[in-house]
Amino acid sequence: MDNVRDVTIRSIQSMIYTVRGLQVMFDSDLAEMYQVEVKRLNEQVKRNIERFPSKFRFQLTRKDLVNLKSQIATSSLQLSDYEHGGSRKLPYVYTEQGVSMLSAVLRSDIAVKVSIKIIDAFVEMRKFIFQNVNLFQRINNIEQKQIGGDIKQLEANNKIDAILDAIEERNIKPQQGIFYNGQIFDAYTFVADLIRTSKRSIILIDNYIDDTVLTLLTKRKQKVAASIYTHKISKQLALDLQKHNAQYPPIMIKELHNAHDRFVIIDKKTMYHFGASLKDLGKKWFAFSKLDIPIKDILDKLN
Repeated sequence: MDNVRDVTIRSIQSMIYTVRGLQVMFDSDLAEMYQVEVKRLNEQVKRNIERFPSKFRFQLTRKDLVNLKSQIATSSLQLSDYEHGGSRKLPYVYTEQGVSMLSAVLRSDIAVKVSIKIIDAFVEMRKFIFQNVNLFQRINNIEQKQIGGDIKQLEANNKIDAILDAIEERNIKPQQGIFYNGQIFDAYTFVADLIRTSKRSIILIDNYIDDTVLTLLTKRKQKVAASIYTHKISKQLALDLQKHNAQYPPIMIKELHNAHDRFVIIDKKTMYHFGASLKDLGKKWFAFSKLDIPIKDILDKLN
């Protein structure tokens, strides 16, 4: 690639592979993007080897190469050069953290700019996998035949972008997961997307409500009713609610003194439990999970 501008998220993602459960990139692909020789890239790393523990960079084994064949079937990488005692040394691969460290040791403007784009590609890929994890499970289970047929047809027409769009349009949320501190946008996006799935009603049980939660609920469809149950309606919350309801479809808020945890109930049939209040999404570690229990018991206690 002759120019940093030629490096796109899509082109980078085509160079990211899964090895030993980690997403990695080959040293040869990285060297091409950084516009340096592979030998020089690895020499710079060896001079700063203390910055590259095994979770940042490791050398592939021949077993790794065998496992990679299915991923690289359509890639420009020539694995035959490495296999069966080939003349080339087994390649090194770098994880997302290793890529971040590379920009520091290569010390060039190109390395910094390219590393930023590569990290963005890792983030986008991770977000895509996270948002569609439940769909991938269903592909392997009850919907394998139906969706597999769709994918085969799309692949026959070489419409890879259409495959990605078809997956995203199914709008299926993961059953459970963890957000870590700093993942504020990812956590916010997850909840916002969850709210958008509602067709009739959203019920939120959360003892710590502020205007950011009201803002989240503006993501719902026009005719979707919204109700909040919280421990105390402060003067500030009442004022924020009044201003919100003057501009957007109204939200009903009631006090509830018997709840401790946070719950989001979609259309009175799907319920998620959250380990953090919605106003604190991503500020600290928290888990969420979809609850497979009768919702009617909770709804009856709210009335």
